[in-house]
Amino acid sequence: MAWFKREPVGLDTSGEKRVKTEGLWVKCDQCRQIIWKKDLDQNFNVCPKCDRHFRIDARSRISYLVDDGHYEIEDNDIASNDPLKFTDLKPYAERLKRSQRDTGLNDAIINARGKLNGKPVIISAMEYSFIGGSMGAVVGETITRAVEKATAEKIPLVIVSASGGARMMEGVVSLMQLAKIAAALARMDDAKVPYISLITDPTTGGTTASFAMLGDLNIAEPGALIGFAGPRVIEQTIRQKLPEGFQRSEFLLQHGMLDAVVHRRDMKSYISRALDFMAVPAQ
Repeated sequence: MAWFKREPVGLDTSGEKRVKTEGLWVKCDQCRQIIWKKDLDQNFNVCPKCDRHFRIDARSRISYLVDDGHYEIEDNDIASNDPLKFTDLKPYAERLKRSQRDTGLNDAIINARGKLNGKPVIISAMEYSFIGGSMGAVVGETITRAVEKATAEKIPLVIVSASGGARMMEGVVSLMQLAKIAAALARMDDAKVPYISLITDPTTGGTTASFAMLGDLNIAEPGALIGFAGPRVIEQTIRQKLPEGFQRSEFLLQHGMLDAVVHRRDMKSYISRALDFMAVPAQ
């Protein structure tokens, strides 16, 4: 019974090299195919098998839109002070610190300035991995600053939405941001400065009910979940089965709630053509 102590004969494993494969492959949740991570990155994080658009972070979204991936970040010096001292399963302050550590951001938003095919733009991109991209006082103030700068400087604005809606941990303070941003966008409309709303997966709640649907042009990525209440909540409320693809971007386009559904690889050129139509010159 001492067989398990025997050493392999003639096999030298002292110099054996192990190849690290973790993170090199990604599984697509839609077609279940295994994708080489480098191929996915080169394809704008879109599955080459089924065209599923993977969720990406705010920095990647901005880099896909601006020329040479070059942009300047602005308004990144504000952070929430936890106005309600809110606690559920854990203190809100703890959630903030963890999200700030994980993302390297103060909150779920990045304001950036760059050029899109030579045209100056201001981009405000939401970060879903920061407490579900929820909109609190900081997100509302940051987006409002982007709107006001774009209005004052006559520069087109692109807001990239990816959010679960208003941040419940800040209560009515978060709900006030809907009206605050909408009012700033109304002034921007009066000044005839273009605003393009790019809606990504997922965009729900107060974000959908405010600035995400207020663009001069409302466009979305394929397959994005867009709505106010989630489909499960709606089904439980009306006690009916929802149609196939309900609240997905293609469904919304078919029913007149969107102007276009645009593939991620074509997004930059599509927005550029839209700005040409809006008579925005290159610089």
